[in-house]
Amino acid sequence: MSAIIDTSGEMRVETRHSYRALAGRRFAILVLLSVALLLSVAADMALGPARYNLGQVVSAVLSPSEVGNQLRVVIWDIRMPIALMAVTVGACLSVAGAQMQTILANPLASPFTLGISAAAGFGAAMALVAGVAIFPAAVEYMIPINAFLMAMLASLFIYGVSTLRGVTVETIVLLGIALVFTFNALLSLLEYLASEQALAAVVFWTMGSLTKATWPKVAVTAGVLVVVIPLFARNAWALTALRLGDDKAASFGVNVRRLRLETMMLVSLLAAIPVSFVGTIGFIGLVGPHIARMVVGEDQRFFLPGSAICGALLLSVTSVVSKVLIPGAILPIGVITALVGVPFFFSLIFTNRRRAW
Repeated sequence: MSAIIDTSGEMRVETRHSYRALAGRRFAILVLLSVALLLSVAADMALGPARYNLGQVVSAVLSPSEVGNQLRVVIWDIRMPIALMAVTVGACLSVAGAQMQTILANPLASPFTLGISAAAGFGAAMALVAGVAIFPAAVEYMIPINAFLMAMLASLFIYGVSTLRGVTVETIVLLGIALVFTFNALLSLLEYLASEQALAAVVFWTMGSLTKATWPKVAVTAGVLVVVIPLFARNAWALTALRLGDDKAASFGVNVRRLRLETMMLVSLLAAIPVSFVGTIGFIGLVGPHIARMVVGEDQRFFLPGSAICGALLLSVTSVVSKVLIPGAILPIGVITALVGVPFFFSLIFTNRRRAW
C-alpha cells in the first residue's frame, strides 16, 4: 500500500512539474509575440513618405523634446495614432472572434463571417448617409452608437437561433452568411441613395482604413479593451469549461445560457467600436484566434491574451505591408486583410471537411 501511495505522490509531483513547464512555454510564447508586436509598431511608425530608422523612432517616442520638431510631429501626431489604432483594433476583433468561436463551438465564427461587422457597418452608414440616430439622446455619438446597437441586434439574433433545438454549427454559419448578404445589400441601397460626400464616407467604411485614426479614437478603442478583457478573464474558467460541451460545463456549475448572452453582448461592443472608427476589416477575428490556439492552446488564461496579441500583431504587420506594397501610396487595410484571410478561410473549410470524413 505504501508503494502505491508513494507512486501516486510521485505522479502528482511529475504532473505539477509538467504543467508548470507547459505554462512556462506558453508564457514565453506570449512574451515573444509581444516583442514582435513592439517591433512591428516601431516599423509602422518608421515607414511612410518620409522614412526614419528605428533609432530615430525610439528617440522621438522616449524623448520627444530632444528631437526635431518635424520628427516629433510626424511620429506623435500622425504615425503613432495609426500604429496604436492598428494594435487596439486588431486586439478587439481577434478577442471578439476568439470568444465567438468559444461560445458557439464553431471554428469559422468571427464578427466578420457571422455578419456582426456588416451590421455595425450598416448602422454607421445609416448615420453617415441619412443622419438616422437609433438612440436620439446622443446624436453627437450616433455613428458608434448606431454601429454598436446594430451589431448587438445581429449578435442577439444569432444567439437566439443557436439556442433552438436541432440547430447545428453549419446552420449558424449559413445564418451568418445570410446576414452578411442582407446587410451588404442594405448598405448598397444606402450608397445608391447617398450624396457624393456621404458616398465617399461610406466607401471608407466598406474598404477599411486606419488613416483617419486620432488620439481620441485610440483612447476609446483601448478603453473598450480595458473594460472587456477583465470581464472575459473573470469568466476564463467557465469559458474554458464550455469548450468541453454544454452538458459538461453545466455539470461544473456554469450557467451556460447566461455566459453565452453576456459574451455575445461584449463581442458586439468589441466588434462595433472598431468598425465605427476604421470601417469593415475582415478576417482578423478569424485568423488571430486560430493562430493563438495553435501556439498556446485552449486555456483561456493564455488563449485570451494570446488572441489579443496575435490580432494586434496581424493588423500591425498588415499596416506595415499597406505602406510598402506601392511606394508613395497607402492601400486600404481591409483589402489586404481580406486577401490574406481568404486563403486561410479556405484552409479551415477543407480541414474541417477532412475531419468530418
